[in-house]
Amino acid sequence: MMKIYSSILPAEALQEDVKNEFPQVSFDFYKGINEELFFDADIFLTYGEDLTEALVEKANKLKWIMVMSAGLDRMPFDACKKRGILVTNVRGIHKIPMAEFTLGMMLQHVKQMKSLWSNEQSRTWERKLPMGELYGKTLLILGIGAIGGEVARLAKAFNMRTIGVNRSGRESDWADEMYTMDNFRKALPAADFIVSVLPSTKETKHFLDLSDFDLMKDTAVFINIGRGDLVKDEVLLKALQEKKIAHAYLDVFYIEPLKESHPFWKMDNVTVTPHISSLTKNYMPRSFEIFKQNLHTYIRNGTDFINVIDMDRGY
Repeated sequence: MMKIYSSILPAEALQEDVKNEFPQVSFDFYKGINEELFFDADIFLTYGEDLTEALVEKANKLKWIMVMSAGLDRMPFDACKKRGILVTNVRGIHKIPMAEFTLGMMLQHVKQMKSLWSNEQSRTWERKLPMGELYGKTLLILGIGAIGGEVARLAKAFNMRTIGVNRSGRESDWADEMYTMDNFRKALPAADFIVSVLPSTKETKHFLDLSDFDLMKDTAVFINIGRGDLVKDEVLLKALQEKKIAHAYLDVFYIEPLKESHPFWKMDNVTVTPHISSLTKNYMPRSFEIFKQNLHTYIRNGTDFINVIDMDRGY
């Protein structure tokens, strides 16, 4: 009998649902790594943070790793590639919550929600706050894949101009213009909002430097919901301290959780959120829908898997 081991412990209802749909499969759900179960499994479900090269190299039965996350920063790809193990993830399930989160931050900024909240707490009646609009603003999206594309789609409802950036510059739905990772800097001076949805790879680590912030408007807003190593802390701090941009909304950080002593917490032109943009109660059910589709494919020896990872690129 095919054996599936999960180091994720989902709700009982999800466990029963997948067991009922696949009665011919043996499932073991155990929070964290249990080496006995791991080494006996054909398929492994994980968030991708508990594997090491040594574990993968010893897992002689393992044929497929299903990562129930879009982030793959800690995956031992070299060992997986060497063993010929299939790796898939749940790319795409984050697009709804993360796009809504991003639009929420943009609306919060132009509608002065922080100031309104503060004024309400102090019972201050202030009608001279400089209210703005998203209408007619330019949005530049670094990494316009599933999530970035949904951000662009929602932005068009506010009549925003949208600029997308990806590796090839190929067209993307809802983007008025497209640039590559090499020439996107031409578009930076026009952007009112710069949103990064880029993953963490060798190509994207420290991708932005101070010269990029020099190109941005001093009224521009930077929103990072991708990965914190896109830009070094000292670079972003300098850009903000020197008012090269107006505000940064940061949901991801170089080191998480963000230390209490970090200056980002106390800066007026920084909004800190705890890597929460993708989290909703729908996260796990959506993840299991992708897993179940792939498991049906696996059982029938098919090849049309969803979200197969290119281990050379890391995504």
